[in-house]
Amino acid sequence: MKVLNIESLVKKFGDLTAVNNINLQVEQGEIYGLLGPNGAGKSTTINMISALLNPSKGKIEIMGYDIGKETMKAKKNLGIVPQDIAVYESLTAFENVKFFASLYGLKGAELKSKSLEALEFVGLSDRMKDYPKNFSGGMKRRLNIACAIAHRPKLIIMDEPTVGIDPQSRNHILNSVRQLNKMGCTIIYTTHYMEEVEEICSKISIIDHGKVIAEGTKEELKEIVTDKNVVAVTVNSIEKVDEKELKRINGVVNVEVMDSTVEISSSKDVNNLDKLIIYFTEKNIPIRNVESKIPNLETVFLTLTGRKLRD
Repeated sequence: MKVLNIESLVKKFGDLTAVNNINLQVEQGEIYGLLGPNGAGKSTTINMISALLNPSKGKIEIMGYDIGKETMKAKKNLGIVPQDIAVYESLTAFENVKFFASLYGLKGAELKSKSLEALEFVGLSDRMKDYPKNFSGGMKRRLNIACAIAHRPKLIIMDEPTVGIDPQSRNHILNSVRQLNKMGCTIIYTTHYMEEVEEICSKISIIDHGKVIAEGTKEELKEIVTDKNVVAVTVNSIEKVDEKELKRINGVVNVEVMDSTVEISSSKDVNNLDKLIIYFTEKNIPIRNVESKIPNLETVFLTLTGRKLRD
């Protein structure tokens, strides 16, 4: 089931096209990573999903409800954890959660119980009567999450929820994302920390210049940037290594010798690791280490956009 459906989405600011014909579908149960360098159109897209901006063209549906025509029905299924902390310093933690939950129609006993549940979920139930001005940055971000989830949305947008916080709070938030997902929430996750994407996202889109330039699982995206398997074999001595002989092994397309490491590139559709090991064994070349050099998401991102994620 599609929790989020975006069709031919365009946003123009005068002569500038910030979002250029984006199509995106997020299925129920996904933790969907939305990545892009600064100025790529990612924030504009999120603001349109959140109904903070009107599209110039296109359609956005949340749980089948058109955000432009059935705004309140769509927004009741949506929770937003913004990049900038959005809580009221003059209200207690409990009052903050109650206020934001009430905007989605919760009232009375249900409003109170779900607000308490949200605070317990983020680990702030013991601080419910305290004011955010006395909270650390990580605690404020956890309060932000509580405000976004009390009404039990089907789709949660988390826009860089771990910026500028300590490692303990970061781990707490990442665990919260996993737990929310297990509870049935679908999550759109944006971050400038690629290791977080590697850790939690089941599917990823990369946006650049207002367009989706790549989409898929981590494994599918990594396959985009390489058509070879690369194995680095570290040996005690490279004196007996014969590059020409290695290149005769089925599938090998390139061999590079660097210090005590032999880097062997083979066609992706050929599994020849056993033959490579046999070569070194028969040549009496002791192997110290064998490492498969798989590109990481940072490499994929840099290759596709020409920029690092944190630039």
